[in-house]
Amino acid sequence: MNKFVFRLLVLLMSISLIGIILVQVYWFETSLEKSEEQFTFHIKQVLGNVADKLQAQEEYSFYNKYEKLKQTKGITPQKNDFLEYGYYQRNAKTNETIIYSNSIIAEDYDIFSTLFDKKAENAKLKSYAAKRKTEIFSGNSFDNSELKNKITPDITIEKSGKLEILERAGFEIQYKDVAANYPIQDRVSKENLQKLLANELDVYGVKTPFEFNVYSNGLATKIRSEHFVFDKSNTFSIPIFLDNEGRSKYSLLISFPQKKKFLFSDVLAITLLSIIFTLIIIIAYSNALHQLIKQRQISEIKTDFINNMTHEFKTPIATINLALDAIKNPKVIEDKEKIFRYLQMIRDENKRMHAQVENVLRISKLERKELEITKEPLNIHDIIEDAIEHVHLIIEDRQGKITAHLDAERSTVLLNDVHFTNVIVNILDNAIKYSPNSPVITVYTENIKDFIVVKVKDEGAGMSKTAQKRIFEKFYREHTGDLHNVKGHGLGLAYVKRIVEDHNGQIFVESEKGKGSTFIIKVPLIN
Repeated sequence: MNKFVFRLLVLLMSISLIGIILVQVYWFETSLEKSEEQFTFHIKQVLGNVADKLQAQEEYSFYNKYEKLKQTKGITPQKNDFLEYGYYQRNAKTNETIIYSNSIIAEDYDIFSTLFDKKAENAKLKSYAAKRKTEIFSGNSFDNSELKNKITPDITIEKSGKLEILERAGFEIQYKDVAANYPIQDRVSKENLQKLLANELDVYGVKTPFEFNVYSNGLATKIRSEHFVFDKSNTFSIPIFLDNEGRSKYSLLISFPQKKKFLFSDVLAITLLSIIFTLIIIIAYSNALHQLIKQRQISEIKTDFINNMTHEFKTPIATINLALDAIKNPKVIEDKEKIFRYLQMIRDENKRMHAQVENVLRISKLERKELEITKEPLNIHDIIEDAIEHVHLIIEDRQGKITAHLDAERSTVLLNDVHFTNVIVNILDNAIKYSPNSPVITVYTENIKDFIVVKVKDEGAGMSKTAQKRIFEKFYREHTGDLHNVKGHGLGLAYVKRIVEDHNGQIFVESEKGKGSTFIIKVPLIN
């Protein structure tokens, strides 16, 4: 996969993921808005129902009292005609005449002042009764004016009864005028209002704590719940106890302290599922992206490793071929000194290739845990001195210098001499390879509690922060631009880390670009 395709794929996946998240956020906000609209609608319904019930309860209270007073006082009402009307109809086809009459009688019980505890001489509470009569005459005799008063109707239908609509309307007008002057605490109780609100809210499924208060001309009254606090965003209001002109000085306010929590709970379950699935997608995407990047890096590292290995083998193979060709030369074949020199060259290059193969096999065995590492108590200073001796000739050839300050008083450690010697040799070899000028290397040891610390410091090229984090990864080598003067295949320090950790130790690196590096090994002492 080339870089352009890889970047395009990552970009499209990222845009898709961001799009999914934005859609989820939009859906959540829309759901919350709809939930709030529905909540507001329900509260308005609740307040409207409560206001109607308060009005109806007050009216019923007065009307019930009025009816009881009429029955218990035994007052004979004063009757007078309130209204009388009728109409006359003649049907030419059937030759019938219909006369309809309706008389409305008003009855005054004179109990207004008793009912409302007021002195009101001019105001009267009346009840109304209607007497309806329908007379049907047949034939033409009805046209004779002399016989009009003597003719008996063929059919007479009479009905009578109370007109409760008129009575209620008149009663409502009068009781509202009087009740408007009553203090609010005489018109409604806190307990009754609490019960009405609770019942209505339960009917509409609004199961969240609420607080209420009745305001009079914009001022709070004593008809209120204990913890009511006016909050514009969470408080709803409606006028109550309307007068005959449709006005009211009282308003019922209801507040919901946990409104947001209630609204969120409506979409909580689906929102949690949405968040969980989105997180799964994000984690899967992140992991897939990480794996893609890692695989790409591994591919690049392996390509680099193969190139390095090819280069590492190419040089000794070419040297061996040249030496063999030289030996075949008739002039050289008789010169034993030259033959021995060429044979030694072949031997050295063969050992070099063998060492490369061993290094690769060694790290492979370490990963499969097939490498047997037997340990015994050894003086680590001896191991360090032995490792310095291994690279001494290379240092001299580069006209460099290596100094040892083995100051640790306790230096006995449980070690495998071969592998730990390889550890120190690898670190020293790195210090030599990455020193552009003559290598200057210093080795220190010191005791820190029950550990011995070995420091290998050089004054070479140093490394970047990124390289410090990855220097112990298998196959990793820091890029040196167009320079390819440093041989290797990125296995040495990976091997070093595995061996140190197998000895229950730790290895770190401190470095600054252009100022050298310090490798620090910390291993436990034998108590």
